This record gives sequence, C-alpha cells and structure tokens, in this order.
Amino acid sequence: MNDLTLMRKNLWRKPVRTSLLLISILIAFLLFGVLVSFNVAITDVRTAPNRMVTLSKINFTESLPIAYYDRVLHTDGVLAATHMNWFGGYYQDPRRGFLAVFAVDPDSYLRVYQEDLHLSPQARETFLHERTALLVPRNIAERYHWRVGQHIPINSNIFTHGTNGRHVWDFTVAGVFETPDGNSQANSILIRYDYFNDTITFGKDRIGWISFLTRSASENDHVAHAIDTRFANSQDETSTQDAAAFNRSFAAQLGNIALVVTLVVGAAFTAILLIVGTTMALAVRERTREVGVLKTLGFSSGRVLRMVLGESLLLAFLGAILGLIAASGVLYIFSKINGGGGGGGLHLYPSVVGVSAAIAIALGLVTGLLPALSAYRMSIIDALGRR
Repeated sequence: MNDLTLMRKNLWRKPVRTSLLLISILIAFLLFGVLVSFNVAITDVRTAPNRMVTLSKINFTESLPIAYYDRVLHTDGVLAATHMNWFGGYYQDPRRGFLAVFAVDPDSYLRVYQEDLHLSPQARETFLHERTALLVPRNIAERYHWRVGQHIPINSNIFTHGTNGRHVWDFTVAGVFETPDGNSQANSILIRYDYFNDTITFGKDRIGWISFLTRSASENDHVAHAIDTRFANSQDETSTQDAAAFNRSFAAQLGNIALVVTLVVGAAFTAILLIVGTTMALAVRERTREVGVLKTLGFSSGRVLRMVLGESLLLAFLGAILGLIAASGVLYIFSKINGGGGGGGLHLYPSVVGVSAAIAIALGLVTGLLPALSAYRMSIIDALGRR
C-alpha cells in the first residue's frame, strides 16, 4: 500500500464529512469559473491592433454629426473608416430577446471589418444593394431559426419608426456570417444606416461612433491626438481610443464585473478556507493515535507531514475539478440560451483553469499546513498516550 492509497482511504474514512467538504469547495470553484469566464468573455475581445474608435468625449451614448466621419476619413494616417449607430434592438421579447443591432454604412463597414466577417459574395452583394437587408451571425440565426430571405421584425427600445409610428422595423435576412473566435463582432447584427436614418424620428444625420484603421499601430497615438485636436472646443468634442479600450468601456456599462467577481469569490473562498482548515485540524486530532502507530512502524515525521498535506491537496483538487466541470456545463447552457457559439459563446477559458489550479494548490497548502505540522512535531509517546 503506497502513500497515495493511504491518503485516499484517510480522506474517505468519513464519507459524509468528506462529501460535504467537496460540495463546499465545488460551489466555490463553480462560482469562480462562471463569474471569471463571463468577465473574460465581455472584456477580452480580440481586435486589430491598428483599429481605433472616435466617439463623443462625454460618453458613447452621445452621438456625433455625420460630417465628422468624412473629416476622420481624410485625417493623415487613417487607412479606412466607417461609422456605426446603436439601434437598441430586441426580437419579440424585450427581456429575453435582446440583440446587439448596429446601423452601419455597408460599403465602408465591410472594408474596415473585412477580416472579421466570413461572408458569402451573394450575401455581401445583397447587403450592399437592398435597403432593408440584415446580416446576422450564425449563432443568432440558429437560435431564432432565421433563414436567408426571411422577413424579420426587430424592435427598438430607443427609436420610433417615422412611417408607422411604432418601434418596429422590418428587415430581410441578406446573409449569415461567422467570425473568428473571440472577435468583437461575434454577436453583432448589422442593418443599413441609410434605411435607419431615413425612418427614425430624431437623431437624423447623427452617428454613434467612427471606427477606423490606421496605417500602422505605431501611428495610433499620433492619429488619435490629431483627430481630438481637430474637434477640440467644438460643440461635439471627441475622444479617440483603440478598439480594445472602447470594447472594455462598452462592457463596463454592465457594471464593475471584476469587483463583483472579487467580492463574491473572495467571500466564498474565505468561508471554505475556514471550514476546510478547521475540519482538517479536527481530522488529524481524531487520528492522533494512528499517527503514533505510523511513526512506531517506521514512518518518518516528514513522510507523515507529506501524507497529511497531500490529503488536503487531494481534497482541494477533487473539489476544484468537480467545480470546474460544473462551471463548464453552466456556461454551455448559458451560451445556448443566449445564442452563444461561434466567436461569442461562453466557455471555460484555459486561463481560468490555470488560475483555478493555482488556487487549489494554495487552498490545499494553507488548510493542510497547520495540521501537517502538528502531526510532524508529535512524538510517539504523546501520540499513543493522548485520548
């Protein structure tokens, strides 16, 4: 019988207690895996290093005059530019049918984001020439069972249709596209700006922000300074930043997810630390005479220390593995419910698994160190004489 077998048998000598401890650790790692993966999904978005965004200096909810687009496009160092508007869309149910709908200029948008959208030539041509055309990512199309050519009514919780006085617009699915994994356009539904601008009742000839490519990422700061200086002291001052920073600020509207993760996970692991540490100390105290017997049989103090510490690490890793498996399942369900898959699907990130392994090691060492040192220092006479 080797040390690993002894550790496993000692761990399960009281199965009810061990099971409860495992459930506690499982819940902590389940929360950690889900919350951190969600935070990574909405903040760690991949985008081209030379892609920049110009928006209102106040915040991205304030619009800009469409004339700014041409001025940005002709700024020295700008390779290509496009403009976008937030539509505030939903399909059927405003709570469950939220959609990230953007009104874009078709030709310039497809140039700026040509590497981000895998689109068929036919879908591209349809989007360029049909005013009511709509492009949808594959995961959203599969979620709602939309097909190319199908007429889709999409509601806006911001704008009113000037023709019918309602908040609904009718679109025709021009094509279904796919994006690289983790791409910023993964869940974006695209409609035409000209159709949007002609039918809204307010905010005409205004745009949400301007996305553009610089000739090189090394020119980003110079171009950003030139653009913001150009519009300084105007009625609509601007703030130009790289696309990654813009995506993070966009995600921040959901709240300080990082703070929520820290508070919730911190509280969970503090409670687990106290519970597991106290239980391990109690378990070693219950086995005091066994420790004396082991040392009488020739087990060194160091070997006993390693066995107690290993038992604590084994418990932590078992709980972590089960928790991460549960987290992976929960994220998969959330991804399916919210139209995930493709680039925008929620999943358990490798970085989260790596951090979880480090936390499991730390948890096992911290909770097992004092009981292990107690067993290490215990003499045979004290161990066998204690009742």
